[in-house]
Amino acid sequence: MSSNSHKSYYLPEGLPIPVSEGDQLSKPYWDGLKEGRLLVQQCSHCSTVRFGPEWVCHKCRGFDFTWLDIEPEGIIYSWERVWHPSHPALKEHGPYLVVLVELPSAENIRMVGNLLGDPMQEVVIGAKVKGVFEHHTDTTPAYSLLHWEYA
Repeated sequence: MSSNSHKSYYLPEGLPIPVSEGDQLSKPYWDGLKEGRLLVQQCSHCSTVRFGPEWVCHKCRGFDFTWLDIEPEGIIYSWERVWHPSHPALKEHGPYLVVLVELPSAENIRMVGNLLGDPMQEVVIGAKVKGVFEHHTDTTPAYSLLHWEYA
């Protein structure tokens, strides 16, 4: 529960706030989440889509890219039920589910996220999921996260 008692968040307070790197490469991604949008990079030379953000295309070695707005919908490619906390703030928050989601609308790139719901639920490889945006407007700086739930 956040300091605003009317808001409920999936992850507990005390985790580091995700921010863009010093070089600001991932800033459009984080800004997009705040707007309820999922943005991934697309190479301006060969049109290859990629995530996470990179300065260079791994296919053509081009350095120019744009940000592509995609639907936050995918399929579960892999998953893990996490029992051991990776941060002290997660000590009493386990287990929780982490999924690797493949995004068919974006050349099947994959991204990691939490699967919402019962942490003991059955997880089905190939199941459809949709993105859920969690907005933290009462922090400094404000930020948003993308979680997944069954579609």
